Amino acid sequence: MIIPFFQRVDKPWGYEFIFTPAGAPTTAKMLHLNALCRFSLQYHEQKVETLILVKGRAKIFFGSDKDNLTEEEMVPNKGYYIQKKMVHRLQAITDCDVFESSTSEAGTTVRLEDDYKRGNETEEERKQARN
Repeated sequence: MIIPFFQRVDKPWGYEFIFTPAGAPTTAKMLHLNALCRFSLQYHEQKVETLILVKGRAKIFFGSDKDNLTEEEMVPNKGYYIQKKMVHRLQAITDCDVFESSTSEAGTTVRLEDDYKRGNETEEERKQARN
């Protein structure tokens, strides 16, 4: 059975388009970051993801802990594979769109730093936001 699905979720750094329904074993998203905005410095307890810059310019920060990060400008159409528990962050240089393909939205997203003063994001909070 085919299930058409689309949801826009506004974020303080821009917005995301979600293309898969809650409960699917994988997730597909298009993330739009406004120029000079950035995600939380974060890691996922369970989720694994690949990020692909499709429009604009952005930097990616990644590493084993928040005090030991590698920074590089993303190359368009190149996949950046983020393993579970890898500390990471994206920062827009210009308005940009990033495609995300990941395992399901399971577990907690642990925010180590957040420009918008948000706490960790739990699986339950994500379920509530999508309803």
